[in-house]
Amino acid sequence: MIPPFCLAGTLMMALFLSCLRPESVDPCVEVDPNITYQCMDQNLNKIPDNIPSSVKNLDLSFNPLKTLGSHSFSNFPELQLLDLSRCEIETIEDDAYQGLQLLSTLILTGNPIQTLSQGSFSGLENLQNLVAVEIKLASLEILPIGHLITLKKLNVAHNIIHSSKLPEYFSNLINLEHLDLSNNYIQTISHKDLQVLRENPQHNLSLELSLNPIDFIQPRAFQGIRLHELTLRSNFNSTNVMKTCIQNLDGLQVHRLILGEFKNERNVESFDPSVMEGLCNVVIDEFRLTYAKEFSGDIIDFNCLANVSAVSLASVYLRHLEEIPKYFKWENLTVIRCDLQQFPPLKHPFLKHLTFTTNKGTTSFNDMNLPNLTYLDLSSNGLSFRSCCSYDDFGTSILKHLNLSFNGVISMSANFMGLEQLEYLDFQHSTLKKATEFPVFLSLEKLLYLDISHTNTNIDFNGMFYGLTSLNTLKMSGNSFKDNTLSNVFTNMTNLTSLDISKCQLQQVSWGVFDTLHRLQLLNMSHNKLLILDPFHYKQLHSLKTLDCSFNHIETVKGILQHFPKNLTIFNLSNNSFACTCEHQNFLQWVKDQRLFLVNTKQMTCATPVEMKDSLVLDFRNATCYMHRTIISVSVISVLVVSTIAFLVYKFYFHLILIAGCKKYSRGESTYDAFVIYSSQDEDWVRNELVKNLEEGVPPFRLCLHYRDFIPGVAIAANIIQEGFHKSRKVIVVVSRHFIQSRWCIFEYEIAQTWQFLSSHSGIIFIVLEKVEKSLLRQQVELYRLLSRNTYLEWEDNALGRHIFWRRLKKALLGGRAWNPEETAEEENNQQEATTST
Repeated sequence: MIPPFCLAGTLMMALFLSCLRPESVDPCVEVDPNITYQCMDQNLNKIPDNIPSSVKNLDLSFNPLKTLGSHSFSNFPELQLLDLSRCEIETIEDDAYQGLQLLSTLILTGNPIQTLSQGSFSGLENLQNLVAVEIKLASLEILPIGHLITLKKLNVAHNIIHSSKLPEYFSNLINLEHLDLSNNYIQTISHKDLQVLRENPQHNLSLELSLNPIDFIQPRAFQGIRLHELTLRSNFNSTNVMKTCIQNLDGLQVHRLILGEFKNERNVESFDPSVMEGLCNVVIDEFRLTYAKEFSGDIIDFNCLANVSAVSLASVYLRHLEEIPKYFKWENLTVIRCDLQQFPPLKHPFLKHLTFTTNKGTTSFNDMNLPNLTYLDLSSNGLSFRSCCSYDDFGTSILKHLNLSFNGVISMSANFMGLEQLEYLDFQHSTLKKATEFPVFLSLEKLLYLDISHTNTNIDFNGMFYGLTSLNTLKMSGNSFKDNTLSNVFTNMTNLTSLDISKCQLQQVSWGVFDTLHRLQLLNMSHNKLLILDPFHYKQLHSLKTLDCSFNHIETVKGILQHFPKNLTIFNLSNNSFACTCEHQNFLQWVKDQRLFLVNTKQMTCATPVEMKDSLVLDFRNATCYMHRTIISVSVISVLVVSTIAFLVYKFYFHLILIAGCKKYSRGESTYDAFVIYSSQDEDWVRNELVKNLEEGVPPFRLCLHYRDFIPGVAIAANIIQEGFHKSRKVIVVVSRHFIQSRWCIFEYEIAQTWQFLSSHSGIIFIVLEKVEKSLLRQQVELYRLLSRNTYLEWEDNALGRHIFWRRLKKALLGGRAWNPEETAEEENNQQEATTST
């Protein structure tokens, strides 16, 4: 007996598992919201309830639905496509599709249907395409679709149908365009099997009978029948059976007849050209022959097809092709994979369209003479052209479409003279020679499409595209430009709407390259080596809608981002080497703002710095830049302040010392009457004239002279400040040519100015010792200004001049004070005693 707690646990587990059944976890994938749902292979045994009624496309394939009951899809009135492939459906009840008035496509592939009632397909008022492939259908008679008058395509291939008889209800299917009976078991086709098509002609009906083991077609079984297309491929097990059956198609009128075999389904060992004789009594507009191996005949064996308008030969072994009889009225000839040993020099008066592709046995092109040819496709043959291209090559002057892609070497020796009507020209994946030596396209003013992609062309001639004034599309991917720079080769191509210059190894774009391309709508520059994208290059592309710059080496977009064209709707910048640094913050923010406008943003990753490598550009945070910017700003300001202070301290160091000293000596008596500033070269005048007349004269003055009064062992600057300025009442400046040229004199003079500013009772007395040139004096702007504004003493070496000079100087030194001889004597005695005691 199970313990109670175990039983409870088991019940809870069962309840939990029941909640996980497919219906409860939404097994369907919403491909297009409310429109398209995919519920494929979810082990559903009923239609999920959570699908909205607005669904238009519903895929329920590979689910074991087993039975479709009445009104199974009544909840989906908007349904247009319903896929029920391989749902193990055995029974479709009456009114199963009732309510699906808008359903246009119903797919029942791979269901082992056993029961179909008359009402199984009722309610499908607008069904156009019914796919009933591999449903074990034994006869068309039991398929109740006679009321589906809107049906256009009926596919019952891969069933077990043995009879080709078309039921009477086909007379109701007046819109039927395609009936696929391929890969069934039809062996015979009799006159009565197709009677309904005689009585109710359906001129647009295409009948697919391939892969049925047909061994007999009753003579004139198709008499009076007109079809749009009849396909008989891999139907016959021998050439004789094939020949007899083809002969018995007499009386048939068909727009397109397709005969032959499939690549992997070949029954006839060799194709006897006499088979073609049976087509003489069949009215055919277009004829196709596929995979006819060992075809030992010649094109002349197509004599019964002389009046057809189009012939297509795919994988048919032909010995000769160039000898098309002139009475053949072929207008369209397609030759694909026919292994011709040489290119046919075709000459035919009626041919308008020629497709000759993938015939690897031919290597050299031969001239043709096709005066009415307008369409020529010679692609994928490996052909070499010694001279291309002009009227002489093709014998026509009305050619509009020329495809020479995927060939060998094409030497451009003519500029399409005689081919001025060309509108489409394709050279892709062929090797062009001499294409940049002269304007090869000069005469193609009507050309609309040009493809020279991967042609090993190095564009070093700006006139390469002269003449292409009407060109809409230019593809030149996989080539190269001189110096890996996109040059200005598009000047005259003002009608260009699409330009592909991808994979051209471009590193930069010249200015003005796109300025004339005002109608350009698509520009592909992907897979190049561009380092920078400049919006200014694209400013004139007013009509541009798509710009692809993916797979380059772009680090950032420089310039004004608003210069990108206003009409741009698709912009691909994915797979580049973006620099996610604060220096490019504006661009990175622009990417975020335009995330809906840019495509593949999840492939826009950072390359630098290292810490952000391979991270999404969208993950870049501007806040980091603000913090860094603040730190940098504070650091810069701090450095500037400290540097300024240091500079000021360095420059005005002695001025600061002077300021400090002024506070110290401001209340004391001065030791000297004047501190003399002079050039050492004027020392003789100072000793013999100034000192002698002031210190030995009446009244006597005490001067501070550096050679006598400065304290040994102390820096000169310190002596100047401490002994000279701080202990003197006045400053005498002896101005001369030598003074102005002396750095020390100028230094002392600058300190004197600061001293005069700080000391209210101090003054500077200027003595101009000699005439100084004004140009020399102006070198010291401040000194020149002071001498211009203030009274100064000028030395004159004559009796009167000397008398006036000394009188004025002594008066200036006294500063308005009266001379007291007793006071002077007392000062001299005090000084003498101090000297003696020392």
